[in-house]
Amino acid sequence: MINRQNPLSSTNLPSSDPSPLPPATILVVDDNSNNIQMLVDLLEGAGYRVAIAKSGEAALNLLKQSHPDLILLDVMMPGGMDGFETCQMIKANDATKQIPIIFTTVVSETLDKVRGLESGAVDYITKPFQQAEVLARIKVHLELYRLHQTLEQRVAERTATLNNALEALKQAQVQLIHTEKMSSLGLLIAGIAHEINNPINFIYNNVAPAHNYTSNLLKLVDLYRQALPDPPEAIAQHMQAMDLEFVRKDLPNVLHSMYLGTERIQSLVLSLRSFSRLDQDGRTAADIHEGLDNTLLILRHRIQASSYESNLQVVKDYGDLPLIHCYPSQLNQVFMNVLSNSLDALEEFAASESRSPRANWTPTVWIKTAIQTGDRIQITIADNGSGVPETIKPKIFDAFFTTKPIGKGTGLGLSICHQIIVEKHGGQLHCRSTDGERTEFVIELPRDGWGDCL
Repeated sequence: MINRQNPLSSTNLPSSDPSPLPPATILVVDDNSNNIQMLVDLLEGAGYRVAIAKSGEAALNLLKQSHPDLILLDVMMPGGMDGFETCQMIKANDATKQIPIIFTTVVSETLDKVRGLESGAVDYITKPFQQAEVLARIKVHLELYRLHQTLEQRVAERTATLNNALEALKQAQVQLIHTEKMSSLGLLIAGIAHEINNPINFIYNNVAPAHNYTSNLLKLVDLYRQALPDPPEAIAQHMQAMDLEFVRKDLPNVLHSMYLGTERIQSLVLSLRSFSRLDQDGRTAADIHEGLDNTLLILRHRIQASSYESNLQVVKDYGDLPLIHCYPSQLNQVFMNVLSNSLDALEEFAASESRSPRANWTPTVWIKTAIQTGDRIQITIADNGSGVPETIKPKIFDAFFTTKPIGKGTGLGLSICHQIIVEKHGGQLHCRSTDGERTEFVIELPRDGWGDCL
């Protein structure tokens, strides 16, 4: 093989600078030295760089090192691979299949030309060569090749730009919906908590005085009974009708139940206010366990639902965590979404027939917190529902992706969770699942917080 000026070496490849364009490199593949010399003189005289291979095998070896802009390939090369076979192998290689190939041949039969074009060639030049024709055909196909490359590059650039714009639009939609949702939710929770808090405080603050007044009245009744052991018949009949002895015993219990009930409602109101955290817009030190417990309290009606056929268990394994610098209301939203998904999965599994192999199944949610190495904490929320199929696991954090029926899910919950944990807190959110058995969501957070927090 002859290689003049090593035109296919890396130092001679076309520059990325669009102006001026470097001279094109043409690989001449021919076993006839006279043909080679004539083409080299012609092409170099026209300003092209030329590489030479005297066989199909030599051409394929040269193409492993670098690529020309066009190939002039002789059809008939005795003693090895012919032009058709060489062309097919070049076109079968993804790295070289786009290079235009022009066959050179003394054969002008139509069937041979068709065979060459079907094998991947773009044109034919017959021998003996007509110099003007050779240069014209080469010029046309080089222009087409460069236009094709430019078009592919522009399509790739436009596609990447459109994909980036689409992703940015989706993220903006998610963020907008999340902001509106959190704002509406926060205002709703704050309004409900305020409306409940005032009357409950009134009741709560009056239970203790009512208990004292009742105790005094009962003592007064006892004193009257001691002073008047035989009351008039009308009083005696009324005492019997109202079952005075039962009232004396039950009335303190009634007041105590009222006291416990108002305490419970006050606790729920406090949990609602802590969950929304409307008064804390920025990053602050927060107790992760408090956020988890408040979320569980809000979801208590679902945890105690009768749709599970057996009592749902919540197993908490809390580690000794420090206060975490974070956005508390946003983390509470993450806990709410993940725990709600676990309860959804358990409800669906309880209603399905696929749980028959697990006859003694008890619906369970596990919540575990621990300190990890490298000043990070880990929160694991798991359930023994139906699990997440492997086919959809890579998509669960995508915006607007949902497996729930229309009207029961927007496909934003886990996407928003991923944004909050990864972008807002510099953490990680992973899903580990065994299809048909168990699902775990693992949240990792830095103790001091970073990302948008800083």
